[in-house]
Formats: sequence, structure tokens, C-alpha cells
Amino acid sequence: MAIVVQKFGGSSVGSAERIQRVARRIRETAEKGNDVAVIVSAMGDTTDDLIALAEQLTSDPPPREMDMLLSTGEQQSIALLAMALDALGCRVVSLTGWQAGYHTDGLFSKAKILSIDCCRVQEEFRKGNIVIVAGFQGLDAHGEINTLGRGGSDTSAVALAVALDADICEIFTDVDGVYTADPRMVKTARKMSEVSYDEMLEMAAMGAVVLQPRSVELAKQYQVVLHVRSSFNYSEGTIVKEDAVMNKDLEKEMIVCGVAHDTNVMKATLFGVPDRPGIAGEIFGQLAADGVNVDMIVQSGNRDERQDVSFTCGRQDRMKITRTLSGLMKTLPADSYALLDTIAKVSVVGAGMITHPGVAATMFRVLAEEGINIGMISTSEIKISCTVDEEQVNRAVLALHTAFGLDDVKSCS
Repeated sequence: MAIVVQKFGGSSVGSAERIQRVARRIRETAEKGNDVAVIVSAMGDTTDDLIALAEQLTSDPPPREMDMLLSTGEQQSIALLAMALDALGCRVVSLTGWQAGYHTDGLFSKAKILSIDCCRVQEEFRKGNIVIVAGFQGLDAHGEINTLGRGGSDTSAVALAVALDADICEIFTDVDGVYTADPRMVKTARKMSEVSYDEMLEMAAMGAVVLQPRSVELAKQYQVVLHVRSSFNYSEGTIVKEDAVMNKDLEKEMIVCGVAHDTNVMKATLFGVPDRPGIAGEIFGQLAADGVNVDMIVQSGNRDERQDVSFTCGRQDRMKITRTLSGLMKTLPADSYALLDTIAKVSVVGAGMITHPGVAATMFRVLAEEGINIGMISTSEIKISCTVDEEQVNRAVLALHTAFGLDDVKSCS
């Protein structure tokens, strides 16, 4: 008997009909003799609708109350899915994140899972129950509900797979797998049969929303094989594992295996920061303390022993950024600050970049030929990212996808 963890995203359970389809699929898995634990997201646009409702009441809702509100979306889903499975004659129980034993670190809206006490889930397995668990949520040491951030149900699923020592973790979504680019933007994007943890992590962090980056980190750390596939058909999806197997005939061509983009990007700049040791530590230490995740960082200029410091972050952190930078203006002190939210990030990712020079040159040349100006730049061994004007990001992705030969390749692996 195998232990199978399945995760179904919001689009997969977006209507009564879709919930019934998911229920039939879960029943099929259980009828093969498997113990099945299912992580479910909120239905469709429920989370966005709840956020919009809160914003009608206040422009700065208390983080605790937002987590209290948003956690209700997943609770609706698990109850409805359990009802659908019961109607099919299945033994089933639904559990909230805290009932399933998820312990979190107390950071509202961006919590991390510290541990899972899966005794309740295992007890339900012994009773012969399919277990439906609310994703995206847990309980901290003070008994407060925490949510895990956008895509947090992916991390809920991987963490439960680790805790249960599951045989497989299937991530069901509205696309057939992981593609060389967003298939809704790039019609010639191709599905990858396999992708490595490192490549998937970079693509997820750079905007490929098929998996939350934290879920890939956990999968890599504990060697959990992920199968990303569609909930709307039975096609094989994309396997995410340590070493993706590449077709030897394509090895020379596959320097880059994907192009990712992210429009949830904002640039913040502190002008006239004192040029002295420890200043960066003060700035980014305060941002970290306020729960702001920072991506690209650029320090520029040196005039009258002052400089400018810029960084990028998610647009959802605008209120936090504003409070933090207003405080830093007084304590540093700095001259002024500015926020820019009309940019996007485009990235090329591929393990082949480690041993092939010239990827950055090609990327920048292609963007220049398209008349696209580059802002900030960041790199890793297998990734190059830059910011561009948001209105030009579609053109940038299309041009890079073609330039690196991804239009003509049937598979990246």
C-alpha cells in the first residue's frame, strides 16, 4: 500500500462540477489500495475576492485579521470536496491545517511551516478514510492562524508528503505541466517531461507560478519527487526531481530550458544614503524584520559620501515598504525614497548556463534589438534576470524564447 499526497489548486475546484471531477479522481487513487491525503486550495478566485472585500473596508487591514479571513477559503473547499467524496460512497474526513497538525512560525501572511504532527492524519488512514486537508494555513505557538503566502498550498502538500514519507506528491493544476514559458503568453512553449529542482526553483522564484518556490526548496531538501500535471486530463505532466535526464542529441542546444516572467514586481529606491560600513545591514535588516522579501539589489553612485540603494520586491508589500522606508529616512538618515510599480522581471533559466558563456550577451542583445531597455540585473549560476518596462514584458519573453531555440524543441529533457 502506497501513501499518495495530491494537491488540487483553486482552478481545479472552481465549481461544483469541477469538485465532482476531482472527487472521482481521488476515488480512483484510493480504490487502488492507496492511503490518500489531499491538499486543497480555495475555490477559483475566492482568495482574491476576500482580499477585495477587505480593501473596501480599509486600505491597511490588520495582518492577523487578514489571515483569519483568508483561511476560510480553504475551509470551504475541503468541506465541499469531502461532501462530494461522501456522495460517491467514500470514507472521508476534512481537516483544517491546524487539525492536520501544521505548526507555523507566527509570521502572518508569509508564514513558514516549522513542523507537522501528522498523528491525526495517520489515525484517519487507519480508519480507512481519505483525508482532505486545507492548504495554505497552520497554527503558531500562540494559537494564531497563519497563512503561507500565495501558492502556499503547494508547500502544504510537499511538507505533508515529507511528514508522511509519502511515495509520491502530485501537484494538480490547470496546465499540463511545467512549460518553457507561460503557455498562455507563448503559444510555442513546450512542456518539459522532467526538470531539476534547481531549475524549477529558479523558474518559480522568477515568476513561473506553477509551483511556490518554498515548495520546491522543501522537495529538494527532502528529495520528494513531484509530478506536476493537469486535473482536467490524464496526460503525463512534468517530473521535478534532482537530476533531470536530458536527451543527448539536444544537450548542446539546451543551454537555457525556460523563460520566466513576473509582473508582481516593484522597485524601491532610497536616495542619499550615508556611505558608511553597515548601512546595507541596517536597511535590509529592517526590511527583513518587517517581513519584506527582497530580490534584486543595486547600490549606485557616490557623491558627497552618499549613495542610492535600490531593490525589488512584491507589489503586495507596498504598505510595509512605505512604513519601513519612512522610518529609515529618519534613522539613517536618507534624502528621500521612491517606489516604481510599472516594471516587470524577465529571466532565462538553465543548468547548461554553468558551462556555456555568452548567455547574458545573447539575452541583452536580443532585448536591445527589440528596443527594450534593461533596468536592474541579477544572476546566479543557472539564471539571469533583468527588469524591463511592464508594457514590454510580453515582447521580451517571446523574443528570448525564440532566440534560445525553445520554440523548436519538443522537450527540455
